[in-house]
Amino acid sequence: MKENSDSPQNSSSLSFLVPRCVQGLQQGLLVWRQEAPSQFDLAYADFLSLDISMLRLFETFLETTPQLTLVLAIVLQRGSAEYYQWVSICTSFVGISWALLDYHRALRTCLPSTPRLGLGTSVIYFLWNLLLLWPRVLVVALFSALFPRYVVLHFLGLWLVLLFWVWLQGTDFMPDPCSEWLYRATVATILYFSWFNVAEGPTRGRATIHLVFLLSDSLLMVVTWVTHVAWLPSGSLLQMLLPGAGICFLLGLALRLVYYCWLHPSCHWEPDRVDGAWGLRSLEERPLPQNRRMAQLAQNFFPKAKDAPALLRKGEVNGVL
Repeated sequence: MKENSDSPQNSSSLSFLVPRCVQGLQQGLLVWRQEAPSQFDLAYADFLSLDISMLRLFETFLETTPQLTLVLAIVLQRGSAEYYQWVSICTSFVGISWALLDYHRALRTCLPSTPRLGLGTSVIYFLWNLLLLWPRVLVVALFSALFPRYVVLHFLGLWLVLLFWVWLQGTDFMPDPCSEWLYRATVATILYFSWFNVAEGPTRGRATIHLVFLLSDSLLMVVTWVTHVAWLPSGSLLQMLLPGAGICFLLGLALRLVYYCWLHPSCHWEPDRVDGAWGLRSLEERPLPQNRRMAQLAQNFFPKAKDAPALLRKGEVNGVL
């Protein structure tokens, strides 16, 4: 099938996600048909939803984001775009930010002591991811439009640096070394566009290093555009997009600071277990499905959670009953 270059969406590569979605749909229907669903059925439905959230995030940054970058590069080369193309581009940005929000909400469900995201907090988290993602994708698309032959080298160079950084953090997410390196490669791809925490301990320092690294790389690509501005026919379009991207970055950075200073769970931990958090108790109390990989990532994001150690046992297989 011929791919449409004007659309950042392509469902052909969703085959790895479809089986889990089908399982989740079947389990959801099973729970819906029961008047009083068993705790096991509810826990298994939650188990599947956590896996789907992570797979959706991986699919978003491995497929949707590169395609969105390609579409923006084509628009910059042409110097104009139809209204439906802008609608598609905006929808893709919203979808990527929503996947980040959905993944973060899923992480919080893994740790009962972690408060759930409220509506206002969800809006702040969604907006700062959207406002920081948009400038990054724009400058990568700009570099792709200017130097289509060198963008692959640029990506591989940064990807190798990020892969080495992930390896230095000592990730231990998958059961075997080959799968672990595949996971690290995926995380390095996400880090090329956005922040993704993979290690235990305080994240402020690593997040700052990542932000400065991406900001420096983005500024270098903008400087490259300034020195080669005559190469593109979309000068007037870029004169509007680049200042807008700078304003979006500053707003996104301000919202990110607001979130981590006042809305992050570390700012107001609850002393007691969240009501209704039945599905993630210790296995000695209740033999329910435990999504240990997501619980481990949740512990990385929220290292102060009091009940996390009971969920993360070395050597146990993800999903063991």
